[in-house]
Amino acid sequence: MFPTERPRRLRRTAALRQLVAETTLAPDDLVAPLFVAEALSAPKPILSLPGHFQHTLDSLSSEVARLHRAGVGGVILFGVPESKDEHGSGAFDPNGIAQVALRRLRDEYGDELVVMADLCLDEYTSHGHCGVLRADGSVDNDATLDLYARTAVAQAHAGAAVVAPSGMMDGQVGAIRRALDDSGFTETVIMAYAAKYASGLYGPFREAVGVEIAGGGNRRGYQQDYRNRRESWREARLDVEEGADIIMVKPAMTYLDVVADLAEQLDVPISAYHVSGEYAMVKAASENGWIDGSAVALEQLTAIRRAGADFILTYFAGEIAETLNS
Repeated sequence: MFPTERPRRLRRTAALRQLVAETTLAPDDLVAPLFVAEALSAPKPILSLPGHFQHTLDSLSSEVARLHRAGVGGVILFGVPESKDEHGSGAFDPNGIAQVALRRLRDEYGDELVVMADLCLDEYTSHGHCGVLRADGSVDNDATLDLYARTAVAQAHAGAAVVAPSGMMDGQVGAIRRALDDSGFTETVIMAYAAKYASGLYGPFREAVGVEIAGGGNRRGYQQDYRNRRESWREARLDVEEGADIIMVKPAMTYLDVVADLAEQLDVPISAYHVSGEYAMVKAASENGWIDGSAVALEQLTAIRRAGADFILTYFAGEIAETLNS
C-alpha cells in the first residue's frame, strides 16, 4: 500500500464523516403507517407495535399533526372496520372508515402532506384474504380486480393523493389505472406493492388491523416466495407497464437485494416498507437492553436508502424524524 492511501482520514471527525456521507436520511424520506378504527371512543394501543394505536378520527388528526410538524413526508392509512363481510365491502364504501378519515385529512392538509391509502380487502373481509374467494377457498383474481377498482375510485373521491394496491393480484395496477382515469382521477398516483413477499414478519400488523386468515390459511398463492429474486423484476416491470407510478418492496431489511435490483433496473421511484415485524424486533431487543433501539433503527433505515429506496414506509417515522431534527 502506498503511504498516501489512508481512507481513515475521511472518518476522523464527525464533520468530515457528514461531509462525505454517500447516503442521507431526512424526515421527508419517511412515510408513517397509521390505523384508524370504527367504534372506538379512545385510541387503542397495539401491544405488538409499542407506541402505535388503532386511532379514533380525533386521535388520528392529532397524530398526523405531530408527524407533519416533524417533517415526515407522508402518511398511509389502514382502515379497521367494525364489521366485515365476504367481499370486504367496507373497503369501497364511501362512508367506510378509511374514506371518512381520508376526507378529514384532505380538508385539514390539502396538498401540504402526501396522504396515501392502502388498497386491499383483507382488513375488510370476514375470511382475511386479500380478495374474493371461490367455492374451493382459493382467491378469484379477476373478480377481485373489480373490487380493487371500486376501492381506488372511492379512495380518490375521498382525497387520497396516492392509492397503494397491496393484494398482489395479477393485473391489479391496470384495472385500477383504467378505473381512476375513467372517473376523472388522472392525477391520482398508484404506488404498487409489486414485490410483496409471503413473509413471517407481518404478525404485528395483523394484530393492528384485526385480520385472521380463515382455517389457518396463508397467502403464499399470491404473495411472492421469499426464496425467489428474479420474479420481483418481472412483477415490477409488469406493474410499471400497467401504469404504476411508484414501486414498493415489502419487507425492506430482508430484501435489500431486491430494493437494489429494482432501483437499478427501473426508472420510477422505489419505496420500501420497513414492516411491523422489523419494527417490533428492534423495539423488543431495545426494551430488554440488548441494543440501542434508536441507533439500530437509524442504521436500518439508512441502509434501506443506501440500497436504493427513494422513501421508506416505517413505524419509526415519527420517532426517527424527531431524532433527525434534534
